[in-house]
Amino acid sequence: MFYVPYFMKLSVYSLKNIVFQGQASLLNCMTKSGEITILDNHQSLITVLTACTMKVLEKLPTGEKKEHFFLVKSGFLEVRSENEVRCIID
Repeated sequence: MFYVPYFMKLSVYSLKNIVFQGQASLLNCMTKSGEITILDNHQSLITVLTACTMKVLEKLPTGEKKEHFFLVKSGFLEVRSENEVRCIID
């Protein structure tokens, strides 16, 4: 038997377009309660984002990982069942 890695489906939206959509192994950002890191299979959560630089670690089809950084003034973060994460940022 072997281990098959799973990655969360991440969507980051601004008010005008899709900023990021793909598979990710990590999302790091700032909430009203403090800094948070969302990993694969995180517990369901809805929270308000505050000003920060959001970090996303994307899982590429080749198996490599690529870092992305997004400036956030404010927004919302939702961790849903079935390993899906959605963010709306300004």
